[in-house]
Parts: sequence; structure tokens; C-alpha cells
Amino acid sequence: MKHLIDPTDLSVDEIEGILNLALDIIKDKSKYSEACKGKKLATLFFEPSTRTRLSFEAAMMELGGNVLGFSSADSSSATKGESVGDTIRVVGCYADIIAMRHPKEGAPMLGSMVSPVPIINAGDGGHNHPTQTLTDLLTIKREKGDLNNFTIGLCGDLKFGRTVHSLIKALSRYEGIKFILISPKELKVPDYIITEVFEKNNIDYKEVTTMEEVMPELDIIYMTRVQKERFFNEADYVRLKDTYILDKSKLKNAKETLSIMHPLPRVNEISTEIDDDPRAAYFRQALNGKYVRMALMLTLLGVNV
Repeated sequence: MKHLIDPTDLSVDEIEGILNLALDIIKDKSKYSEACKGKKLATLFFEPSTRTRLSFEAAMMELGGNVLGFSSADSSSATKGESVGDTIRVVGCYADIIAMRHPKEGAPMLGSMVSPVPIINAGDGGHNHPTQTLTDLLTIKREKGDLNNFTIGLCGDLKFGRTVHSLIKALSRYEGIKFILISPKELKVPDYIITEVFEKNNIDYKEVTTMEEVMPELDIIYMTRVQKERFFNEADYVRLKDTYILDKSKLKNAKETLSIMHPLPRVNEISTEIDDDPRAAYFRQALNGKYVRMALMLTLLGVNV
């Protein structure tokens, strides 16, 4: 039985299979409309979510399946002290597949050790968010036509941003990619990413503190919000939250072919004046998330259409 806890749980060939399946779903949605008839997805969200939870639910519904679950720990037996392992064992009796988000890093991995059904990590603390990574890869493939040979700028909260950590791990397995890391020193990418991903694999990267100095180089800019919920000190959050705001003035030297991505939710790190720019890909990215989650669930459930 296959789970998806970390983006590297999938080989490059398996990722390509999921992305190609997502592209086929986009091309012919009716073909898949009853692929999961009789199947149930449980969404166990111990941490608030809008896009991820609803895209999972929409994905299963569009496959003809059903959804059960909860959207916060307050509405689960976790408030009574039930362990993650026991929750997973019980919910596995009621559902065919589980999507789980948890504020503690490693909780989905723990759940996968006891689960009777496939588990998908829908985000664990500041660690991983593999289905967002698949969403990002599908978006890059659709925007650029390929997953090789481009320069990507990752901007904002690179310390706590699990979407960034997962995307770096995934893209490190493709050819000709240059990473530009744009952040204040307090929010720079963790040292283990530098040593275990970039340096270990001899990947081209550089760290800068302003987006203006590198904008002309970028094929993709991946914006992230400064996450208030990851800070222990509110004063630090207030000081750093508006460090990077992408607006029209910052795009004046950007490529016409630039793609602007964001995992959402956006606070104010991308000005709304950019929303109508054809280079703004973040709402297309959100839609891609539904299709890639449809493809992932079909794959993990072993459903062939």
C-alpha cells in the first residue's frame, strides 16, 4: 500500500504518471466522473485550511466519490486526548483513503505506520506539503511546457514555508534548474536544505535579500506569505510581514514570459493590481490543485479508467 508523506516518496516516473493523468483529466473530465463511485475520502484537518481541504473534497466529488471528515481539531476526539494513531485506525474503518493535515511535523508519517488505507499528507507543520508540490509541478508544466531548464525565485518565508521546502526537494531531481532564494536573513531557507539538497547534489543556487536585483533573471517567481501562525514572537512577525510585496513597479524589468506563482492564501505579498496580468498564474495554480489531487487519489487507490 502506497502513502504520500514526502514529495520524494514518489519517483520522477511516478510524478510524471500523476501529472500526465491530471492532464488527461483536464482534457476529458466526463471520462472520470464515476471513477471513484462507492469510494470515500476522509479529510482529517487538525489545522485550518480552505484551499487544500476543499480541493480534496471537490476532487473526490468530481470522481463520483463521497467525503467525510472534520475541518479542525476542535471538532474531533483529539480534544478528548485521542492519539493520532487511534484516530487513523478508526477512520480507516470508514474510508478508503485519508487526507491529513496536522500542525506537528511527522504526524502523517506516524499515522501511515498504523493506517489500514492510503494516507496523503496535506501539510505537517513547517515540514512538507507534497500535494501542493504536485500542484506546483503541474502548474509549471502547463505554464512552461517542461520541468527542466529554468530559473525560479522563491520569495518570502523560506524558513517556515513547507510549500517551499517540498518544492525544492521535488525540483532538485530535474535538470538545469537554478534556484534564487529571496528572503530576509531571519527567514532564510533552513541549513539542512542547503547542505542536503543544494550542496549534496551540486545544484546551482544563490541567496539574495531583494527581488529587484534578480527579477530580470527569473522564469518563475514563487511568492509566499510570512506565516503568523509559525511565529513564537508576534513582534518578529509584525516586523517582517511586509518585507516583500510584488507590485507592478517590481515587474518593470521582468520577462514577458515570467510566471507568478503563490500557494495561497495571499495576504498582501502580491498586489491585487497584478491579478489581471497574464503572467499571474496563482489562480490557475489553485485550479490545477484539484486536478492533480484527482490524479493522485486515482493512483493511490489503484483505480484505472
